[in-house]
Amino acid sequence: MGSYRLNGTEIEHDEEGYITEISLWSKELADLIAKEENIEMTDEHWEVVNFLREYYEEYQIAPAVRVLIKSIKKSMGKEKGNNKYMYQLFPYGPAKQACKIAGLPKPTGCV
Repeated sequence: MGSYRLNGTEIEHDEEGYITEISLWSKELADLIAKEENIEMTDEHWEVVNFLREYYEEYQIAPAVRVLIKSIKKSMGKEKGNNKYMYQLFPYGPAKQACKIAGLPKPTGCV
């Protein structure tokens, strides 16, 4: 277990960097996690992160990559709902990396 340090507060995460208390997530924390993941957050990144947070709120589960891409395609169109686009945004795995930044648990089925 480790922690992110944000504004003098320690926010615990597991050994892979996923925060342990979802309610402590904030945009500032997302920026910090993204920086540690070597990602410069753009509007396109935020679009996916916000989509994931809404998805989680509705279904109480973080989607695996195939479900994520299919859902993005349905919601935002085929130019964004495809592997190439998603891996450009999140090169270490769209579901895993985006969920970590979104403050969600590791998606089921991800190694």
